[in-house]
Amino acid sequence: MSIVWSAKNNAFFYELDLGHYERAGWDISDVIPISEQVFQTFTNPPARKKRVVGVDGLPEWADIPPPTPTPEQLQQQAESQKQSRMSQAANSIAPLQYAVDLKMATNAELALLTAWKKYCVLLNRIDCSAAPEIDWPKAPE
Repeated sequence: MSIVWSAKNNAFFYELDLGHYERAGWDISDVIPISEQVFQTFTNPPARKKRVVGVDGLPEWADIPPPTPTPEQLQQQAESQKQSRMSQAANSIAPLQYAVDLKMATNAELALLTAWKKYCVLLNRIDCSAAPEIDWPKAPE
């Protein structure tokens, strides 16, 4: 049984069935003969792939883009990022605060401690429900 390919329809047809498709209103004016091997290769897509028409007019595989995250997923990702940034800040603040508590802090350490604390305040004010439109504060360097 001969198999044909239609780039317009991104579809394979058995040649014997073409009349049925034409009567049903399909535009199959571009059909070309295709090998059984091409038919078998492009009938069942691999994981995360979809069949598309290549620049040569023949079938090829293209990646399926990942699904668009839901607003809830975006908020959850933002909450996770916020928590990660807060942990980073806490880890940076601790040794600086020890230096202050022990009256061993340099002026540079005092300034850096203040910068990290301001950063924490700004992070704490982030509304994660606004994700992905969040203007994250820049961490001190």
